[in-house]
Amino acid sequence: MREIDLFPLWLSLQVAAVSTLFVVLSGVALAWLLARKNFFGREALDALVTLPLVLPPTVLGYYLLVLLGRNGPAGRLFEALTGGQLVFTLRGAVIAASVGALPLMLKTARAAIASVDAQFEDAARTLGKSEWQIFRRVTLPLASRGILAGAMLAFARSLGDFGATLMVAGNIPGRTQTASIAIYDAVQAGRDSQALALVALLSLVAFTLLYATNRLVSASLK
Repeated sequence: MREIDLFPLWLSLQVAAVSTLFVVLSGVALAWLLARKNFFGREALDALVTLPLVLPPTVLGYYLLVLLGRNGPAGRLFEALTGGQLVFTLRGAVIAASVGALPLMLKTARAAIASVDAQFEDAARTLGKSEWQIFRRVTLPLASRGILAGAMLAFARSLGDFGATLMVAGNIPGRTQTASIAIYDAVQAGRDSQALALVALLSLVAFTLLYATNRLVSASLK
């Protein structure tokens, strides 16, 4: 029996961890902006950020490939600054996973922040606290369960990303081949035992994260 290569799973966990960090930081900031500020185009911004949730993965991957490729604006700028490239690299995989996971983080965090009673924030303002202090000491702690649930969903989404990651990062064994791509590759090559093992491991991780998320959401509603 051929030994199972666990590198794709380890790579997927790395990509998911890094992308989740980016998604939490940017998602919470955007969620606070959309939940607490009224400005022209607010819902249009929400729709734009949420778009990857409903676009076919190949469409999302094509957009990212055009943007991040060597002839794309972001790709050219990155290459001019660093001498490296974004596509067909681990960086590309992180970006693809982050874009796909951001809508889940945004929606969950926005709902959590919107549920915080604004009177608590107003009371902090009367005590002379800055907006940053109010967010850090009042809003964030009260919305923490919802934000943590969003982070778990984002991690699970990043862990299983396939279409966009395949188009942007490619399928390079030992470099950019994540678990979901390795499963596809194993099925195509007839390596059923390897595919089954990776499927089982990914399913277990995803189930555990979703179960923990449900428990958090249930606890926040009590």
